[in-house]
Amino acid sequence: MKRILIIFIATFFTSFNAIASDLDIALQQTYMSCMGIDDMLSDMKKIAGINTVVTGVGTVAGGGALVAGIKKHNLLEKHNLLEKLRELEESEDFNPEDTEIHITYNPNFKPTTQSQVKKLGNWRTGLLAVNTATNVAGAIMASKNEHDGILQEKIQSCINTVDKLHPILMQAKMNQEDVTEAESIYTTCSGYKYIDLSVLSKRAKGAKIASVVGGGTGAVGVIVSQVANKSSGDKEKKLDTASNVLAGGATALSGTATVFNALQISAIKKISDVAQQCENLLK
Repeated sequence: MKRILIIFIATFFTSFNAIASDLDIALQQTYMSCMGIDDMLSDMKKIAGINTVVTGVGTVAGGGALVAGIKKHNLLEKHNLLEKLRELEESEDFNPEDTEIHITYNPNFKPTTQSQVKKLGNWRTGLLAVNTATNVAGAIMASKNEHDGILQEKIQSCINTVDKLHPILMQAKMNQEDVTEAESIYTTCSGYKYIDLSVLSKRAKGAKIASVVGGGTGAVGVIVSQVANKSSGDKEKKLDTASNVLAGGATALSGTATVFNALQISAIKKISDVAQQCENLLK
């Protein structure tokens, strides 16, 4: 009877130690699966942050190009009007007392030179080129965050390991072990289950598409602006209008990309909060 009791006690403690060992192993696996996510998110946040600045600069540059284009258009109209008035003035039929001409003619107009008009056109071309370059850079950076499947795999691996931890944790609790720390790890790291990871990819994709289309629009705008600046007459006016429309479109798209990047940073921060809390407990 005494020998049976000794065997029973030995078996009990052996089983108890095995269960405790299972919990330790489960916690170690959780550590390996969940550690490092915050660093990966930090890299993504840096890229999105830099991209927000880049596309923001592109938005400002595009807006500047649009302003320069509008000013050029207005100066060109003013210049053309003065030329027509000079032609009228030199004609035999010119009568300064004529009501229609009197209303149109403004003697306070300051002469506008073609060099002033062309200078504004050059500014528009240059600023559109800056906008195009920032959109291209923005598309490349957004693409890096869009296809970061490694992060999603890492988070899913963490979720799977935490799920496996739960039954072992419950068994250890039934054996009256101190599972306070393990419970905290399980509860906190389970927070990944309630996060929509697809948001990161969607917002990165939105920023990339806006930047790609914006880059294309800006590139066409640069060409049209250059041609407009080398043209004259009605052709110049039509090309100026087209260039200004393209500048407005490129600016709007840069602004859209900036918004997507800012929203992505916000989404990353929410996931990062879970990652920091989980990893602090695992350390």
